[in-house]
Amino acid sequence: MAHILAEPVETGGCGKRVLLMDLDPQSNLTIHAEDEEKIGKIWEEEDNFFEEDGFEKAKNNLTNDQYKKLLNHPRSIHFLLKPTEEGISDETILSPPVCLNKHDTLHLLPGRLSLFKYESVIAQRWGAAYLGDPLSIRTITKIRNIAITYAQEYHYDYVIMDTSPSLGALNKVIISMADGFIIPAFPDLFSYYGIRNIGEAITLWQKEFATMKNLLSEGQAKDFPDDFANFLGYTIYNAKRYESIKGGKSSNRFDLSSGHSNYAEQFPEVVEKNILSDKLPKEVIKEPIGGKAIIYGHNTYTAQAQQYKKPV
Repeated sequence: MAHILAEPVETGGCGKRVLLMDLDPQSNLTIHAEDEEKIGKIWEEEDNFFEEDGFEKAKNNLTNDQYKKLLNHPRSIHFLLKPTEEGISDETILSPPVCLNKHDTLHLLPGRLSLFKYESVIAQRWGAAYLGDPLSIRTITKIRNIAITYAQEYHYDYVIMDTSPSLGALNKVIISMADGFIIPAFPDLFSYYGIRNIGEAITLWQKEFATMKNLLSEGQAKDFPDDFANFLGYTIYNAKRYESIKGGKSSNRFDLSSGHSNYAEQFPEVVEKNILSDKLPKEVIKEPIGGKAIIYGHNTYTAQAQQYKKPV
């Protein structure tokens, strides 16, 4: 079975098959990973299904062959969630993911800017899930079910869910239903305090997860993971590399500029104090994933990619 992870990490290589699920309503992963015209085409083909008339009305406006053709092409994650959002039957055809590399080992379920609507539905139905309401339980487990279904069909080793930088209802469900989560941290004051806030949220979500599972029958909780998501570590990203005019070497262990190094050095302590982890020993938490393999910033590279309408 694939490992289902929340939060973005660098992937590829090593022969692993990986599915990326863009669950950030801003869809930054999708926009930077695939050609703009291809993503625009996917979204445009789905537009009618997000109108006020609803999913079924849009479906009924197509012939069976037209609808089957639509499903046989990549669809956004919100399109896949839409039947659950509206409380109608799921589709039986599994739309293919977007392939991102020539080896056919890195795939994407594209995001969609309308995904915030699903978050609103989660918030509305969360309380009823404690009472065993079938649609509410389906709503909070559907993302995990999609991940498992695709992993079984395409034989993925990992499913990685990219989330927004928030602690709202959508991320509560994503992280609670994942096998593990990773925290990407930009080395500044906001990430320092953000890690503390994440720790408080995770502690609360873990209690809610345990309470809900205890209240539900075995059959009602069959789509829940066995345990709450495990903290798997953190990464340092978009950091500025140390540069010396005279060619000297950095005096800090991460080879970062002094401003970024200051906060990067504080991350192990704040992570250890605030993030629960039953699986990681303290010596592992003291280092970011990859050690000195920092994800450095690329200045205007991303903006240039947007200008030329090419994936990063």
